[in-house]
Amino acid sequence: QVQLVESGGGLVQAGESLRLSCAASGSPFTWLTMGWFRQAPGKEREFVAAISWGGVNQYYADSVEGRFTISRNNAEGTLYLHMNSLTPEDTAVYYCAARPRSSGIHSYSATTDYNYWGQGTQVTVSR
Repeated sequence: QVQLVESGGGLVQAGESLRLSCAASGSPFTWLTMGWFRQAPGKEREFVAAISWGGVNQYYADSVEGRFTISRNNAEGTLYLHMNSLTPEDTAVYYCAARPRSSGIHSYSATTDYNYWGQGTQVTVSR
């Protein structure tokens, strides 16, 4: 069973940066395709970014392209989300997600593409 624990959320002002981390355990990290999602109050959970098991391929939602960067450290078993130029519209609970790379799934942006989820970390961006 894969366990995911996010950290790094907090309160920042618009224009500032933040880095989220997700520590994975229970499976060799290189077996996992990883993603970040977020959920704002009253809204559905939405895709933010995803990264292939080797880190070569990254995918981003249009709303964060050019501002956010997803990365992973396979030696440490940690996923990151570097967020720059934050706006109040980025305020949400951010979730780390994972699926086995052998799942045969080729899409990245649906919540149903992932088997495992963290508990989430709150990011609040003030004006």
